[in-house]
Amino acid sequence: MQIIQLKEVDSTHKYLKEYLKNNVYSKPLCILSFKQNKGIGSRGNEWLGKEGNLFFSFVLEKELLPSDLPMQSASIYFSFLLKRTLKEMGSKLWLKWPNDFYLENKKIGGTITNLSNNLFLCGIGLNLIEVNKDYGKLDIVIDKIHLLNNYFDILEKRISWKEIFSEYKIEYSLSLEYETNIDNKKVSLKKSILNPDGSISINEQKVFGLR
Repeated sequence: MQIIQLKEVDSTHKYLKEYLKNNVYSKPLCILSFKQNKGIGSRGNEWLGKEGNLFFSFVLEKELLPSDLPMQSASIYFSFLLKRTLKEMGSKLWLKWPNDFYLENKKIGGTITNLSNNLFLCGIGLNLIEVNKDYGKLDIVIDKIHLLNNYFDILEKRISWKEIFSEYKIEYSLSLEYETNIDNKKVSLKKSILNPDGSISINEQKVFGLR
């Protein structure tokens, strides 16, 4: 994975999209910025971009992912691989369905994923320093490049969805105490059921987390 480092951008996700408009995709690429002014969060919300936190977006073709991965659950897959990478480095963060990173009961980051023309674009933001009282921060000190290299090494292994899901479903119970947004409405996850394809069944609906 090639990593392009930038000092500051509006959004690594927007920058990557523009880059792909002006350049023919040839291999997986990551954009890392040390500061972003208008980061994209879930449902188009703005993610705080304080300098010192982690902001990166990457693109790769879906053929480089495991064959058993439900495409609609790619966001869970990308997020859980990062969670696993950070856990191996000593962190106790966990993944709230479908794409929010939490430390204990505070959100510390999130993932946004889009699929276009067989290319997955994934953007991740993670608080490494204090932002405000409503959000937490990562519980370990990391080197950003070292983390990304480890993360992309794991991603290249194409670990099966079956293996990732078997781990994720164990900690899914933590998500039951929280809410998620469905059709722009906050819905409690308390009575939700996690399905093998990464979707949840709730209120007689089947909902996927690709966003």
